[in-house]
Amino acid sequence: MAKGRFQGWSTRFLASAAAVGILALTTAGCKTLGMPEETGSINSTTSPASETDWRRESELWGDRYKANPRDGETAIRYAQALRALGQRSQAVAVLEQASIRDSSNRRLLGAYGRALADVGNYAQALEVLGKAHTPDQPDWHILSAQGAVLDQMDRHQEAQRYYASALKIAPDEPSILSNLGLSYALAKDLPKAEATLRRATSQSSVDPRVRQNLALVVGLQGRFPEAEDIARADLPPDEAAANVVYLKQMLAQRQDWKKLARPETASNIGGT
Repeated sequence: MAKGRFQGWSTRFLASAAAVGILALTTAGCKTLGMPEETGSINSTTSPASETDWRRESELWGDRYKANPRDGETAIRYAQALRALGQRSQAVAVLEQASIRDSSNRRLLGAYGRALADVGNYAQALEVLGKAHTPDQPDWHILSAQGAVLDQMDRHQEAQRYYASALKIAPDEPSILSNLGLSYALAKDLPKAEATLRRATSQSSVDPRVRQNLALVVGLQGRFPEAEDIARADLPPDEAAANVVYLKQMLAQRQDWKKLARPETASNIGGT
């Protein structure tokens, strides 16, 4: 892998993670795994487990949306399925129309703002997310989402202030800590990133994917065997083996990792 290509990967890997809150090394390689019930305040008691399930969800909620496009909850659920299937622009269009019809629905605005961030409309996403809660009634989900968008815009110090505000409402919430840890990594403060991600993984409710974030940050600091051990945790043997292979491929580019790990506040990680 060429030097420039590697640094481009690292930027996409970390920055795209910030957009969704959680990332993981997966058997498919570099892939982000969203948690819609966390950022964007899209909640459901169960989530489909496969692409086939998501297609069923898309058909179900798509039919309901066509029958009643004014229902905000239906629009949210339909857009959630579309996003899971990679139809992000269509999800934005659905949520945009729904928010026009119901501009006071903060839950809907939260989902719309997150969908805008998915397609790279960061300035508009910030504007919409700012309307999804109020200073007297702040929502930690939205604060964390706002921080994630700011990280995508390379405004890491601002992002970290939003995460700090979110943590005042939900202390030790793993998804916020994961976002904060990735923000520190994007700002090249790897020791602080590691400490924050270890704090996240110490929580009983942590998602296993947060531990994969920690493996990446530990590897960035040159502690490769430890990173591999972390990458194996919480996974079935076949997935663990695939994660370790992929992690080794990334960590093999030692010069780039060392350059990436150097704390240089004047520049951002990699390219765009």
